[in-house]
Amino acid sequence: MILVTGGAGYIGSHNVIALIDAGYDVVIFDNLELGHIETVETLKTVQTKGKVVAFIKGDLQKPQDINAVFERYKIDAVVHFAAYSQVAESVKNPRKYYYNNVYGTLNLLDAMLEHDVKKIVFSSTAATYGEPEYVPIDEKHPQIPVNTYGKTKLMIESIMDDYDNAYGLKSVRLRYFNVAGADSQNRVGEWHEPETHLIPNILKSTFSGGKTFQMFGDDYPTKDGTCVRDYINVEDLAKAHVLALKYLSNGGETNYFNLGTTEGSSVKEVFSSCEAVTGKKIPLEVKSRREGDPAKLIADNNKAKKELGWIPEKSLVESIKTAYCWEKNLSGNI
Repeated sequence: MILVTGGAGYIGSHNVIALIDAGYDVVIFDNLELGHIETVETLKTVQTKGKVVAFIKGDLQKPQDINAVFERYKIDAVVHFAAYSQVAESVKNPRKYYYNNVYGTLNLLDAMLEHDVKKIVFSSTAATYGEPEYVPIDEKHPQIPVNTYGKTKLMIESIMDDYDNAYGLKSVRLRYFNVAGADSQNRVGEWHEPETHLIPNILKSTFSGGKTFQMFGDDYPTKDGTCVRDYINVEDLAKAHVLALKYLSNGGETNYFNLGTTEGSSVKEVFSSCEAVTGKKIPLEVKSRREGDPAKLIADNNKAKKELGWIPEKSLVESIKTAYCWEKNLSGNI
């Protein structure tokens, strides 16, 4: 059985589906602060082919909660998503992020050791690299995070190295670039309150009572003056986690991989694609740059391709189409 922490959230829920499809039993652990019980109920209805999908509400900041999961179920490996991830909030309230992300992960790792579970796939981030010294960014790029969120993820990566050296706990750290899209069957999708990500915010501007979309900065040294990012489809991302689990099950050593497409799309290009997919003219306001936004963030994913056999398949337009279907579902505009 695979334990998925944060499995009621955006990326976690898509990974639960991918694990079910791959034939794994899954137990979801989530405190439902950012995840949704409706998502859990949906996941329980996924065609499981006899597989178990269980849910336990709990908080990683409470050691007794996570230990109870290992005492109740025979866990073979862990996929760890549970974390706060808002960059601006992390800078304003670092205590919240260090306690939840770092202390919570320590409780998880200690529970794993207590119950002799030695394999974990960790949801890390390209934010551990900080300001890019070159693009595309490969795994050899210096890790110098510029915000508290990135610092917590890098700290956890370092902890996992130490836990491997001392206790033999093997980990795969997957460093995401910009995740986009929703389940192709419209079962789960991005559901944040408030929403801070680019694509869902553009799409939300198309609905009745929607707001003008704000584009921050059009004077960057890029092809059209707006920031360029690497958008990886959430279903492609989920498949990488299944491959990472299989890598560890086959005796793979502790490792780390970038997850991106190697292709960069500017904010203007994403905006134009959203208008094309929706068939609607979206109100737009160009504002000044936000502090700390790098001009370009693009992944080099050759290592994941070579060592995990992972290949991203879905295009940006495909991600926008599934995201739009999901946003219509959320808003009631079906």
